[in-house]
Amino acid sequence: MRQPPVSVPRPLVRLNQWFIVLSVAAVWLTGFEWILLLPLAAGVSGLLFRFNPVMQFGKLFLQKPPSSYVPEEWNQHQFNQKIAVACLIFAYLSYILHFTIAAYVFTIMVFSAAFIAILGFCIGCFIRFQWQQYQYRRSSSH
Repeated sequence: MRQPPVSVPRPLVRLNQWFIVLSVAAVWLTGFEWILLLPLAAGVSGLLFRFNPVMQFGKLFLQKPPSSYVPEEWNQHQFNQKIAVACLIFAYLSYILHFTIAAYVFTIMVFSAAFIAILGFCIGCFIRFQWQQYQYRRSSSH
């Protein structure tokens, strides 16, 4: 497997976030839960193969070299993507099993996290930072 990049250009991360937000909104508006499979497949592909088709498509529209954009840390992006994929899986399964409340809870969670990240606050970043702080404190106390 190839070496992971150190960073991801912010416009590509934003595109991925908008894709999640718009996909979830489309599910809510249409009732077609299969739409969740689109960001789910892109996210799983990005995690397993380091190839997110949404972000690869977005690269075609970058007007400058990728390194000239504000960078987002690759490991942080992967952590956030794992959370999004988990929420999308649980949401889709909930829809299939007719657990409507759970489906809405998971879609609201992933929609909110992606939309709040677009607005500038990364919930996944906050969670990862707190987890790293906890691990550091735990290791330094032993």
